[in-house]
Amino acid sequence: MSDAGCHTSAAPELQASRTAGKARLSVAIAGNPNTGKTTLLNHLVGANFSVGNWPGVTVEKKQGSVVFNDVVLDFVDLPGIYTLEPVSDDERIAVDYLKTETPDLILNVIETPNIERNLVLTMELAEMGIPMVMALNMADEAVRAGLSVNCATLERLAGIRALPTVGRTGQGAKALLPALIDAQAQQRFPRNLPYGDVLEQHLRAWDDVATSKHDALQRVAADPNAVRAIEAVSGQEFAQVLRDGRAGAAEGLYRAVARRQPRKGRELTAALDSVFLHPILGLGAYLVIMYLFFKIAFDVSAPIMAWLDGFINGFVGPLASQILLAIQAPTLLAEFVGEAVIGGVGFVVTFLPLIVIMFFLLTLMGMTGYMARLPFLLDRFMRRFGLNGKAVIPLLLGLGCNVPAVMATRTMESRRDKLLVTMMIPFISCPARLVIFSFFAALFFPNPALVIMGLYVGGIVVAVLTSMLLKNTLYRREATSMLIELPPYRMPRMRTIGVIVWSHAREFLRRAGTTIFAVSIIVWLMIHIPFGATPEESVVARVGKAITPIFAPLGIDDWRVTTSLIPAFLARETALSFMATVYSVEDDAPAATFSPAEALGKQATGLISALGQSAASLVTIGISTLQTEDTSQSALRVAIGRSMAPAAALSFMILMLLYNSCLAVASVMAKEIGRKESLAFLVYSFALGWGVAFVVYRIGLWVAPAG
Repeated sequence: MSDAGCHTSAAPELQASRTAGKARLSVAIAGNPNTGKTTLLNHLVGANFSVGNWPGVTVEKKQGSVVFNDVVLDFVDLPGIYTLEPVSDDERIAVDYLKTETPDLILNVIETPNIERNLVLTMELAEMGIPMVMALNMADEAVRAGLSVNCATLERLAGIRALPTVGRTGQGAKALLPALIDAQAQQRFPRNLPYGDVLEQHLRAWDDVATSKHDALQRVAADPNAVRAIEAVSGQEFAQVLRDGRAGAAEGLYRAVARRQPRKGRELTAALDSVFLHPILGLGAYLVIMYLFFKIAFDVSAPIMAWLDGFINGFVGPLASQILLAIQAPTLLAEFVGEAVIGGVGFVVTFLPLIVIMFFLLTLMGMTGYMARLPFLLDRFMRRFGLNGKAVIPLLLGLGCNVPAVMATRTMESRRDKLLVTMMIPFISCPARLVIFSFFAALFFPNPALVIMGLYVGGIVVAVLTSMLLKNTLYRREATSMLIELPPYRMPRMRTIGVIVWSHAREFLRRAGTTIFAVSIIVWLMIHIPFGATPEESVVARVGKAITPIFAPLGIDDWRVTTSLIPAFLARETALSFMATVYSVEDDAPAATFSPAEALGKQATGLISALGQSAASLVTIGISTLQTEDTSQSALRVAIGRSMAPAAALSFMILMLLYNSCLAVASVMAKEIGRKESLAFLVYSFALGWGVAFVVYRIGLWVAPAG
């Protein structure tokens, strides 16, 4: 391969052997953001790729292992950073790992088209005194841009083996493995390039005791006399002298190894940016893309989600109960397994299609390069609310699901910005709330679509007002400056997208599913304790009657409605099924005999129908998910219609809108911003929801008195 002016040998064959008893090497993958580190990791380790969190923080930790020539290479993908001078969580993690864990090797991933800027971090990594190999990634784009890199000269000057790679296709990735093993075996340390006479003079004083150039720099920085001497000679602060030294060394290396011809291949990027970054055309394109995003996410997932709900609760649950009854298990145990255990799992699994589709679309937009441009396009608008443009992404995600939206706040540079955005997200309506809105709006109001739209807009208004309140009280600092790299537009690889989406889906199930599953069991037990009692006599009824006085001023004075707020915190849409249980609606008709064969056939037909509806939704105009449908729960409609007035129904919907969206969101918030802040928000959102619902209810009674 001759990409970027380098040569590599044929790709080695990986050994699929066991790791027991083999030598192990730890490899830290380091580089700037958007250099393709994760993509390379995927090509290097394949199925052994995993995503978790770094201990004690919410920053993602990606890692994986591969066996090559009887050596186990354990890769750890450090967060994408620009410097090892720790400011953000990402930078602190990278520095702490390199200093405390001391990996055997560093794989420095370079975005070759922007190698001059990337080499600044390379200078810092070289300071650590750890054997290093450089992956000149996106080498194909460098060639199209007229850039060539002399790898032989780079290795001679910097002491770093450099190999071209194309992360998008995996080209050259496997050649990194023998290079890494050889670098460690030969102990090929990077050469430390000079940072200027003034600084180097003071560094030489520590040659006998310093373990690395990084160590020497730390010793000089800790010596007030040395710092004053350097600042006196240079006329600059020590930190600036160091930054200039690194930048100068990087620039000198770049000029020695790189040759750039007149730029080619950027015509497409320039043409697309003339539209997507235009203040008017860009906004129009953004609205069209967001429309398509939510249409695909909602309309494609909705039929599959409905089928999954029916499959789990209409087939898997009854089948499990029938099997248990057939083997003479107690009836209560059969009901517990079918309704609580399997039903609890179903509440989580039902959301998987939406999560998968949304992350697929987001990853697709990210890998094409469009996502990186949204913060730039909307930065001026978001600063009016005390935020920078990066807040746009998680807020948009909130319309699909608040859980991944909160997780997406990891992209915010400062904790202040992360807190503001995180506390806005729960007010953004998600499809789970739409179930409640559709039912009550269609039941009590002649124009349900208008009511639903008003609730959506109202949530956004409350989110904005919350942000403005916080930025003018607790978080008075201005929004952080925004450093955005605009990569060229690229054609994404479906395999890479699939790996990333799967890792996010697995993380959602692990983090949200376990909590929801546990609470669903608790709720079921509360409905059935004491065993054999009616819903009126159950523990949950006592709880509901105890909390009813809190909600009576809102017009919600029926304990069966107030009780539904408990499972609604588990998942909003569970409120309706819970109401059906406590109203004994489901007992009005005799239970049908369950036939596994008949039910399986029905589910198979339902799956085909769901897939057909999902496919058909792609060629329709409008987002059908936002259209209300007449519910089939006619008995429940009658029961609730008798127990609530329209003003009380609207009050109930507002409460559902404003108090924290669900337990999964609360759990993720606690992990992302801390338990104290999450608890404070729970109190705030409940008080706000109660207050707004009270005002709306009183206004409703004044406009249309009850009776």
